[in-house]
Amino acid sequence: MIEVKEEEQKSVGGIVLTSAAKEKSQSGVIVAVGPGRTLDNGTTLPISVEVNQTVIFEKYTGQEVKYDGKEYLIIHEKDIVAIVE
Repeated sequence: MIEVKEEEQKSVGGIVLTSAAKEKSQSGVIVAVGPGRTLDNGTTLPISVEVNQTVIFEKYTGQEVKYDGKEYLIIHEKDIVAIVE
């Protein structure tokens, strides 16, 4: 589960962007992970990312959810493009 980072409200040239002009963010902080993926032979492949890591993920991926008044994105590990250090 990822807490998506808010995008900048201004363009590089300093123009304030309207909500219609903004694109979806593709980065966020991992706030929870599952146990991993179960393989056909019954073993579990552990998750390679950890809570509090900042990640960049595929555009238009995942399922948006609201929990405890905040919005999150649930994605598959395969949709993570990079871990930001």
